[in-house]
Amino acid sequence: MTSNTDLFTVATVNVNGLRAAARKGMQEWANSGDFDVITLQEVRAPDDLVPELVTQTLGDGWQLVHAEATAKGRAGVAVVSRLPISQSWSGEGEPCFEGLGRWQEAEIALPGGPVTVISAYAHTGDAADPERMAQKLAWFESATARVELLRADGREVLLTGDLNVAHRDSDLKNWKGNVGKAGCHPDERAHFDHWVDTLGWVDVARSISANDSTEYTWWSYRGKAFDTDAGWRIDYQFATPGMAQCAVSSRVDRAEAYDQRWSDHAPVVVSYSV
Repeated sequence: MTSNTDLFTVATVNVNGLRAAARKGMQEWANSGDFDVITLQEVRAPDDLVPELVTQTLGDGWQLVHAEATAKGRAGVAVVSRLPISQSWSGEGEPCFEGLGRWQEAEIALPGGPVTVISAYAHTGDAADPERMAQKLAWFESATARVELLRADGREVLLTGDLNVAHRDSDLKNWKGNVGKAGCHPDERAHFDHWVDTLGWVDVARSISANDSTEYTWWSYRGKAFDTDAGWRIDYQFATPGMAQCAVSSRVDRAEAYDQRWSDHAPVVVSYSV
């Protein structure tokens, strides 16, 4: 991908229910940034309501593709774009994606060539429940295969979303107390190691952060996790190398105070020169 001085700004956020986020003030955040694409996870709304909810929350002028979960009130992911979406795919025919509301692709044309933007929502998992953990690990295997298939077709890819894994110990405050648990399990982290060390995917926020510093993206609503910054970094933008080399800035839009939060996650915002 070639680059120039134009910026392509992508935000990703788990909204913890789009209707609830809208009631709590998501629109103020949306109006504060010059976003080209916003990827949403845990939309938790049916297809027929999502376009109106997006307009109410983000305003007019957005194109939308949405993967609804067949289980009502669960999951749901979307890609919302100011730029035209030429193709989309929601996981049809893939057992780990279809009907689960956990994978939505959108191909977007940029000056240097098209990029496939993915909104992804990985399973939470449970290290004490082998079946649930197996579902999570199978999802990561399918995600890996899908992105590599897109790359083999010559596409640049941006995999964004709530991946429910803290890759490194520095990605959560209480890492010692969570080793071996879901989100901090070596089998989950091994997928991230494979992405970065073997396949060459780039964790964009980490690649351009000063002194390898960590900004958390999720804080439990319980106790004083937000006030004490006892958080986790589980929301990501992973890019193929050509896309990653265009990244110029990254930030986490953390609310200034607990009562100003509209989700238990904070948006991860990256700007790319295109």
